[in-house]
Amino acid sequence: MSRSTRRSPAPPRFGVEEEFLVVDAATRAPVPRAAEVVAAASASLGERVSGEITTLQLETRTHACGTLGELTDQLGEARKVVADCARAAGLRVVAAGTAPVAGAVPPPMTVGPRQTRGTETFRGLHDELALCALHVHVEMPDRQRAVLVGNHLRPYLPLLLTLTANSPYWDDRDSGYASWRTTVWGRWPVAGPPPVFDSAEHYDEVVERLLDAGALVDRATIFWDVRPSERHPTLEVRVADSALTAEDAARYAALVRALVAHLSAAVDAGEPAPHVAGELLRVAYWRAARDGLDGAGVDPRTGRLRPAAELARELLATVEPALRAHGDHDPVARWLEQLAADGTGARRQRAVVHAGGTLADVVDRLSEWTAG
Repeated sequence: MSRSTRRSPAPPRFGVEEEFLVVDAATRAPVPRAAEVVAAASASLGERVSGEITTLQLETRTHACGTLGELTDQLGEARKVVADCARAAGLRVVAAGTAPVAGAVPPPMTVGPRQTRGTETFRGLHDELALCALHVHVEMPDRQRAVLVGNHLRPYLPLLLTLTANSPYWDDRDSGYASWRTTVWGRWPVAGPPPVFDSAEHYDEVVERLLDAGALVDRATIFWDVRPSERHPTLEVRVADSALTAEDAARYAALVRALVAHLSAAVDAGEPAPHVAGELLRVAYWRAARDGLDGAGVDPRTGRLRPAAELARELLATVEPALRAHGDHDPVARWLEQLAADGTGARRQRAVVHAGGTLADVVDRLSEWTAG
């Protein structure tokens, strides 16, 4: 085949896991009735819906998708199904990293030996486990490559958090943060940005040491914000709060896929991962969690403060070739423009209160945004 007619390789497939809180329609507080919604939704979604570690939460997931349109459709379908099933039971589902109206503390847990080991291991950390995130999986069956791409992805994690911050309220009050979920999650022994690994073998050695040290219940409790998935042939990016809408979730996932493709090319070219000092990465996370897109972010490569919106525009320019190759540039660019104008989920939640609403009103709006 001549060079002029050679087709570009297909974009890597990708998928999304979304976590939701189940709340009472009257009190707006999380309630331990997720199993009812899962049972009803399973008739339509099958294995694409399941419970979570607490009985306050459920999870939906997409199949591996080739296009942004396919992913958007699957996300919207799953949200509509679980929202309809919840409403029929006098409940609502909400997509937010934390619950604006406080629920039970500690949250009721699902029952099983693994959950028991988790409570014995993590103790009071389980008191604040009713947290909801969005996980993006990008097809990458070569674990060695996945680990090396993860090294390159580390400096971008704070900015990805900036774009997806959606948990300002916690325990009936404003936390002052755009992503309080990130702040709570950071207390866990194996969470946040991972270390740099030399190889897949090095990754496995570190995980085995963490298991020996009692910091993990099992390999599924590796909560780093980027990791080779334990269940799928993918690189899993776990830094985001649950997205306000299906469209937010889909366009964010397309951005992540493009970034992974861009960084994969760097790995293939033999480029070393950027060196980022651990203390700067930690501060960049803190600023992203505190201010989201509305403030300044730390460029973890330099330590300098820069407007978060400027960092977002720079990211778009960086991944533009991959986005265009995937056919995703225009919808992702429009999504970033919308974020700049309307704000992330955190700002949109706060806008309800700033307009005179209560936290109950915030939950009502969340349920509407979630269902679409």
